[in-house]
Amino acid sequence: MSEALTLPEFYYCSEVATKLRRTEAAIRWAWSTGALKSRVVGGRRVSTAEDITAYFEANA
Repeated sequence: MSEALTLPEFYYCSEVATKLRRTEAAIRWAWSTGALKSRVVGGRRVSTAEDITAYFEANA
C-alpha cells in the first residue's frame, strides 16, 4: 500500500501580493532578488505557503 502524495499549495504573483499586502511589482522584485523563494511550475513563477511564511517571519 503506497502513501498518498501531498503536493504543496502554490500561489501566483497576485495571490502572494494579496497575502503579503504588497504590490505585484514588489513581489516580482522580491522573487528576482531572492528575498522571497520561488520556483517555476508549468511556465509560471510561484511560491509555496512555506515560502510566504518564511518571508513574512524574516521581514516582519
